[in-house]
Amino acid sequence: MANRNRNEVVQEIQQRRLSAIIRTKDEAVARDAMTAAVAGGFRVIEFTLTTPNALRLIERFAANDDLLVGAGTVLTVDQARDSVRAGACFLVSPVFDPAILGAAAKLGVAFIPGAFTPTEMLTAHRAGADFVKLFPAPADVVEYVTGILAPLPELRIFPTAGVSLANCVEVLKAGAAGAGFVRTLFEPGWMAERNYASIERRAAEIVDRCRAELGAG
Repeated sequence: MANRNRNEVVQEIQQRRLSAIIRTKDEAVARDAMTAAVAGGFRVIEFTLTTPNALRLIERFAANDDLLVGAGTVLTVDQARDSVRAGACFLVSPVFDPAILGAAAKLGVAFIPGAFTPTEMLTAHRAGADFVKLFPAPADVVEYVTGILAPLPELRIFPTAGVSLANCVEVLKAGAAGAGFVRTLFEPGWMAERNYASIERRAAEIVDRCRAELGAG
């Protein structure tokens, strides 16, 4: 994240549009699985703070200037500060908390709060959120994004669940600003088996498909 300010981070996220998001109970698995995702082509990555020693992982990966590293499940101002101190250049939360938005602004990092309804999304957008994380995932992400953006095209919606290799291009074509991959990239079976080669292959498939059809990645 060296020498990138908040606006530059937002612009790069908008350009790359793909994010790898990991949530696990094992630090070593998180490290190795994310290493595989990066090897497969992901350059925007997120460690949820529910992952053991997430701050240490953020610091480790933030040392790579080719990556944008974020902290997920940020629920307090202290967590926001600690995450940025570790090297996070964007913060993600499952909810919209104005206090965290304010902290992110003071810290000079991007903020992506969770929202589900059009009212929640517009509220977060008008308050200054850089993107809105679509959470929880609706039954049909493509249809939901299309429906919301029809009357509210100014929203930068970033689904982080319900997106897969099969529908990622359609989600982005529907107007989503980006797409986050969680279990569909870090499949539980692969994680349990330490099958990092499969994670790397899946990452490469996602990045290659989105790049070929949309120039994303």
